[in-house]
Amino acid sequence: MNKSPNSHRLHIGIFGRQNAGKSSLINAITNQDAAVVSDVKGTTTDPVFKPMELLPIGPVMLIDTPGIDDTTELGEKRISRTQKILRRTDLALLAVDSTVGMNEDDQRMIELFTKKGISYLIIYTKSDLPNTRAGEQYSLAVSAVTGEGIHELKEKIAEIGKLEEEFPLVADLLTTGDVVVLVVPIDSSAPKGRLILPQQQVLRDVIDMGAVAIVCQPAQLDEVLKTPPKLVIADSQVFGQVAKIVPSHIPLTSFSILMARYKGVLKEAVQGAANISEIKTGDKILIAEGCTHHRQCDDIGTVKIPKWIEEKTGERPTFEFSSGGDFPHDLTPYKLIIHCGSCMQNTREMQHRKNAAINAGIPITNYGIAISYIHGILDRIIAPFAEVLK
Repeated sequence: MNKSPNSHRLHIGIFGRQNAGKSSLINAITNQDAAVVSDVKGTTTDPVFKPMELLPIGPVMLIDTPGIDDTTELGEKRISRTQKILRRTDLALLAVDSTVGMNEDDQRMIELFTKKGISYLIIYTKSDLPNTRAGEQYSLAVSAVTGEGIHELKEKIAEIGKLEEEFPLVADLLTTGDVVVLVVPIDSSAPKGRLILPQQQVLRDVIDMGAVAIVCQPAQLDEVLKTPPKLVIADSQVFGQVAKIVPSHIPLTSFSILMARYKGVLKEAVQGAANISEIKTGDKILIAEGCTHHRQCDDIGTVKIPKWIEEKTGERPTFEFSSGGDFPHDLTPYKLIIHCGSCMQNTREMQHRKNAAINAGIPITNYGIAISYIHGILDRIIAPFAEVLK
């Protein structure tokens, strides 16, 4: 199956009270039994993620969430998880049982959508039943039983559910026929038999632009550069080696820095990198990754970056780590946050983390920018993005 990365999908969250018809709604939209449906309250206990193709939008991620009115002790934890889903939601669908109408729980969700700047639709479910009501904030009436309103709902999602404007990954730096060199180290941390996601995405973007991609390892770079390319994109962890090989007149950047621009955090990440020089012994640094993976003995996040920071500063800070969906609610103990390229997170989730850091007054940077700062080549690495950084 041709699958798009989840981070590239429009995330559509389905919210509402228990038995409002959320699971039935997601099944009607997907035209399959993607979620368990029951008359028993609290059937959905954890968020359920369903990737699908929704024309004319394309790849989307539908998220079925627990009821927002669960008053049990366990329910509070479920509601907390539901609210976390808002961090990655591009478009919210609020399911309201049309035989009951809206109440304060629904109004609170609308207030949350508005506060977080999330586009939303109010969907009145069970329109096939008698005595339905829509209310003043009526958006669309649907029935998962008869299919009434489902097509119209999909059209409405397509109309207002477009992804927020993102920076291109690399295509705007190229023209048809340009040659791009991708420097991909193959070491113990490289996944066997495949490229990591940022490398795949950049490679595809280069090809889609009609440019030519040459993929090599650092030891092959001298030979490859005999015919100067338009751009060299390297894995951040070999920046020091690659920068010595690539002549200064050839633009050089990294997969991680391209991802920072793509997710809209480049400017803040460049500003945050300067704080590395101010690190002192005992300061806490949070190293955050958007995915979970088996760590190798020379892992970039837990081994290499801490080592380079200690060598750069001569200090011994304390390093703490988070991965996957875990990200500390309280960021105030940290002197600096260094984030991965966030290839596995959608833009809204990365924007949430960036804004959380800004609101807490904590500088944030990312792997590629931090590494290039440590190696003294940051100005060269960000030169292709001067317009973004103005």
